[in-house]
Amino acid sequence: MIILLPLAVQAQEETDSLRAYYIEEFPDKFMVWPVLKQRDLYFTLRDRNQQKSRINYSPNNSFTFGIGAYLFDLLLEASFAIPLSEKSKSTYGESSARDFQANILAKKFAADIFYQKYSGFYIDDRSVNIPPGASYPQRPDVSIRNTGLNGAYVLNHRKFSLRSAFNYIDRQLHSRGSPLIGGALTNTTLQADSAVISTRPPGDLGSGSDFRVLTNTTLAITGGYSYTFIYKNYFINGTLVTGPGKHWIRYETDSVDEFGEMTNLITTIRLGIGYNSDRVFAGISYSAQSRSINFDDMRLITTTSTMRAVIGYRFNEFGFLKKRAVDFLPR
Repeated sequence: MIILLPLAVQAQEETDSLRAYYIEEFPDKFMVWPVLKQRDLYFTLRDRNQQKSRINYSPNNSFTFGIGAYLFDLLLEASFAIPLSEKSKSTYGESSARDFQANILAKKFAADIFYQKYSGFYIDDRSVNIPPGASYPQRPDVSIRNTGLNGAYVLNHRKFSLRSAFNYIDRQLHSRGSPLIGGALTNTTLQADSAVISTRPPGDLGSGSDFRVLTNTTLAITGGYSYTFIYKNYFINGTLVTGPGKHWIRYETDSVDEFGEMTNLITTIRLGIGYNSDRVFAGISYSAQSRSINFDDMRLITTTSTMRAVIGYRFNEFGFLKKRAVDFLPR
């Protein structure tokens, strides 16, 4: 024990020194930034054999604007919707959105926990010609709810920081990447008062095209890679994570209630570009996860995405701002 203890301390010092060479941390600073954000949840329907044109369902979703801060070792962000113009409402209809997300980007892992419910969609059916200036077909009764969590472990966390490119808690100093391993568990429910597909004749896309309720639960094991290229204080990050997902599917029509199972790939991408110095940071990021399922003759593709733009500044901590969240907990 007397011999192993110094060796363990030396190994820890070498690990900390290695990370400090590649990644700069800011333990004595807090951060504040304005944020412009747009989150979307949309879906596409088509025949399984892809012989006919697709039908896209999108919400008329506005951007949100707000403020964020990193205080007490916690990242907090709140934003509010920017009102849509009357012309936009006339052309694309009105949508309501409840969208809550918690992002955890630690040194060794990343996780997303989310709840989304969107109601009111406009339809872009490639087989339907929309004259210039005319309104798109609208379905205020269509809603989709998406809940779940994604997680990934950063294998090369001593030389690579995923959070450096997306929430700027620290700063990547040299170009490096890392393999990622993780998983996802999600549940999606799509429903309407009548058949979801209303711009085509009944049965035009085959069996199952008259569904009005569909539930899909997905469990996936994923892996991928993330890389950040550094030039002075500028960076570009690309992240791709994919893997097999097991889907449990249930759908209803006016006459049947069917169950099914299938396995295919789910894919998540993250892209980030920006500037990250000792004091000032700014960047634009985009992330999207896509899932595809088949039921009868139909194919449903669901995509959730987030675009986020920030510019912020690091200030020296002072007074009570030097405390950490755990310091406020009762002892």
